[in-house]
Amino acid sequence: MTAASHASLARRLEGLNLYLVGMMGTGKSAVGRPLAEALGYRFVDADAVLEQAAGRTIPEIFASDGEEGFRALETAVLGQISSWHSLVVATGGGVVTRPENWGHMQQGVVVWLEAPAALLLERLQADPTPRPLMAASDPRARLEALLAERSPLYSQADLTISQDGAPPAAVAEQVLEALPSVIRSRPAPPAQPAVLQNDEGQFTQSLN
Repeated sequence: MTAASHASLARRLEGLNLYLVGMMGTGKSAVGRPLAEALGYRFVDADAVLEQAAGRTIPEIFASDGEEGFRALETAVLGQISSWHSLVVATGGGVVTRPENWGHMQQGVVVWLEAPAALLLERLQADPTPRPLMAASDPRARLEALLAERSPLYSQADLTISQDGAPPAAVAEQVLEALPSVIRSRPAPPAQPAVLQNDEGQFTQSLN
């Protein structure tokens, strides 16, 4: 895909942000970059913005403030991001657990990158990135518990893209192909001015 290769789709989006949600290991950042390039959008990794704002890494935030402190910061950062436009945003895996975050994301289009637990576990085991929520004696059981908790929340997304291990560029293409089905069309203005009837029974054109 070349830069802005889907310019007509970008025009239909009218600057609406795309928020990629899903479990850790679904490849939100890897898919988000080619997706943004194809639309002529900017790519934003919400976790990276959060770390920059906090001046600490996510594991450090979890260690000092706990998950609740991290989630509060995540919501504040998402609120800031949602005030911008024409972005593809890779969110953290647990962003869907707070209703306030949905309020921000639903100003744009929410895309769930779904993947089976086996694929996620394989990717997470190959990724050296520290993940506080996966620090468990049985990572598979922990992952499956998180999936069971979050999948009903992820399913509230506007669009679901199921993955089978395809390369990120191919998954981005799946998103681009599916997006037109969920873009809300703005109502067209009336072709002719509306005609109104006043209290005296006279007909007059409206100011439309």
